[in-house]
Amino acid sequence: MSDILLSAQDISVRFGGVLAVNKVSFDVRRGEVFTLIGPNGAGKTTVFNLISRIYTPTSGSLRYDGQDLLALPPHAIAAVGIARTFQNIELFEHASVLQNLLIGRHTHRGTGLLDDLLFTGRARRAALAAREKVEHVIDFLDLQHHRDTLIAGLPYGVRKVVELARALCAEPRLLLLDEPSSGLNVEETEDMVFWIQDIRREFGTTVLMVEHDMSLVGKVSDRVLAMNQGEVLALGEPAEVQAHPGVVEAYLGSAGDLASLRRENAA
Repeated sequence: MSDILLSAQDISVRFGGVLAVNKVSFDVRRGEVFTLIGPNGAGKTTVFNLISRIYTPTSGSLRYDGQDLLALPPHAIAAVGIARTFQNIELFEHASVLQNLLIGRHTHRGTGLLDDLLFTGRARRAALAAREKVEHVIDFLDLQHHRDTLIAGLPYGVRKVVELARALCAEPRLLLLDEPSSGLNVEETEDMVFWIQDIRREFGTTVLMVEHDMSLVGKVSDRVLAMNQGEVLALGEPAEVQAHPGVVEAYLGSAGDLASLRRENAA
């Protein structure tokens, strides 16, 4: 078995006259946390949308676990073991936490329409298995007190955890996290650090993340890819990439900002 779970080679995508991503290449190894960083408009979320098959690249290739990802329709992505969260939370607000998480199990039900309509023994077993998996994720992310609460009644930080939980309920081998700390306070961001570390340790999940919080990036990432204006600036370990002159200029703004970042990461 190859050590590479996801491979992007020279992927580009153009929207009209705008080249949003230009010949970006990287490999994500099994079991690692790989992070995309860069200023707003760098093309990071566009890369996520290419992997999710929301967009189709103009050129280049995407391979997941040895298969051509571009040969799959968008609705088949979850079934092959890829789940994601979104920068703007996408949950069913008038459903409970439990109901939202059960939706994350839909690719694993294994029942047909007739089974579900008649609630056959097969459907009952599938429902029990789904509930067992969901309860495990609820316990893992400390969501017990919110199990029956409607999403609309939850604070923003808890909603972020619920969206992470729903993605985990799909049992992904590759988890795409789009700015998981966005909108969180310092304490909630620290919790997110632990969740990401525990997800890899307990579930063996490979994580591909887009993130702006450089403290979080430095604490959880094995490797970092820095982008700017749709192109690759640097690829390597977090400290190595953060010290790259092109990254300092494009993402951090100045050498002074880099010094502040190093002090923050050392804290």
